[in-house]
Amino acid sequence: MNGAAKGAVIGGAFLAMVGGTAYGVYTLVDDAGSGGKTATASAPGKGSGPVTSEEAARTAKAFLDAWAAGKDRAAAELTNNAAAAQAALAGYRDKAHIGRAAFTPGAPEGTTVPFAVAAEVAHGGAAKPLAYASKLTVVRGETSGKPLVDWQPSVVHPELGRGEELRAGPPPAPPVKAVDRRGEELDPQRHPSLRPVLDQLRSTYGRKAGGRPGAELWIEPALPDTPRRTLLTLAEGEPAKLETTLDARVQAAAEKAVARYPEASVVAIQPSTGHVLAVANHRKDGFNAAMEGARAPGSTWKIVTAAMLMDRGAAAADQPAQCTKEVSWGGRPFHNLRGFDLPGGADFATAFARSCNTSFIKRIKAVDDDGALAKEAREVFGIGLDWKTGVRSVDGSVPEATGAAAAAAYIGQGRITMNPLTIASVTATARTGVFRQPVLVAPDLDGRPIARAERPMKPAVARQLAGMMRKTAAEGTAAQAMAGVRGSDKGAKTGSAEVDGAGSPDSWFTGYSGDVAAAAMVEAGGHGGDAAGPIVAAVLNH
Repeated sequence: MNGAAKGAVIGGAFLAMVGGTAYGVYTLVDDAGSGGKTATASAPGKGSGPVTSEEAARTAKAFLDAWAAGKDRAAAELTNNAAAAQAALAGYRDKAHIGRAAFTPGAPEGTTVPFAVAAEVAHGGAAKPLAYASKLTVVRGETSGKPLVDWQPSVVHPELGRGEELRAGPPPAPPVKAVDRRGEELDPQRHPSLRPVLDQLRSTYGRKAGGRPGAELWIEPALPDTPRRTLLTLAEGEPAKLETTLDARVQAAAEKAVARYPEASVVAIQPSTGHVLAVANHRKDGFNAAMEGARAPGSTWKIVTAAMLMDRGAAAADQPAQCTKEVSWGGRPFHNLRGFDLPGGADFATAFARSCNTSFIKRIKAVDDDGALAKEAREVFGIGLDWKTGVRSVDGSVPEATGAAAAAAYIGQGRITMNPLTIASVTATARTGVFRQPVLVAPDLDGRPIARAERPMKPAVARQLAGMMRKTAAEGTAAQAMAGVRGSDKGAKTGSAEVDGAGSPDSWFTGYSGDVAAAAMVEAGGHGGDAAGPIVAAVLNH
């Protein structure tokens, strides 16, 4: 072994320690116990001014030394939140059942000190090594002047958030082996953005599907109804096989597509059944925005507005539709993207394909019903009917509106909120003329109710709407993104949603090809065809 690296063997695992010295292998005991070494490092005294790297290194050593020796109180007093730190360090031993540990500090990076942990987790006769890297930051105590560890849950483990804890033991839900519609296992290693969905499936269906728990180390969430996150399996349980509607091939295409853009989400649905074929997100926060998001959908919402206008006799695909650069409604001006207009004689289908805002807003007076849009959304498209997909999802919101708020709602702005799941469902309904509630797990597994719309779309409306979406894909704002999509029967709609305070609008796009409908959203992605469009096209070409 060369002189640059040292090592320790913990529970059969070798931890390489580069540029630092491990603080021994300790048996973690409580403050009253007699096992383990005693902490010998002393913390720096009172000072002033910015914390130096030397103070950070000495404070980190004193803290890690006390923690390793099981001196929770002593370690906690070296932080700026002694109560929270002492509880967390005690939980590390008593709740997470981590009985041995070696801590290896790295070179300070300013006032931040990285360190490596090699530990052993033991419960019920099963033991496994656990190795990970974390870091701590040293700050000046506001009243004491002493350098102290800035207490954060991530000091204990980098994946811990506020209010979360490490736990070990039999998990509350047995493992599940989730499979796609063809029986292929949905492995989170191959489909990483499915991890929150798979965690929810386990939490909801682990026992219902017949699995038996083993023993694990996991992160206990702070919020109720939030899935636990497994870090280490100590003893394998017996997983239950859980069939889903997902399609591994479509899922793979969706994951690859969203990876090209930050803060991107997409959902694919089979219009003939309502089966969810893919759910993918590429986000820093790990949030399942594809199914749980709530943001203005922009002009993708014109699918519903157009259906409502034609349903009420206020528009028809072949009727003239005046498209001016700007229109005022409710005392507020509304304009088209980059101020475009259409020549006189342009029909409603062209206004839809070019996404003319003013053409839609000018028709509010002809409808003369403040609740018309919300009624159409609910009665025909099933929006707001409390969908029970099998995992957590958020339904769209279409509140009644008047004046300028109604004008904004007609073009998918204002108080209307959707996510890729709801917009993909809107497109699936437009594709077939019938709402079929999206599902990811068959309802007969748990007997949950499925939402049903009050009525199907009128045949004449369905025919015109499908034609308008085909026109949009062929020669409208979606033409560039849809040009490479295989198949002759395809339609689409773009959307750009302005968000307060954002420098660029959210990019929305939805489309169908054959029996697949998809919708994508990229936060601050710009025009709908620029970012979200290529994502949907890639999914449709799976």
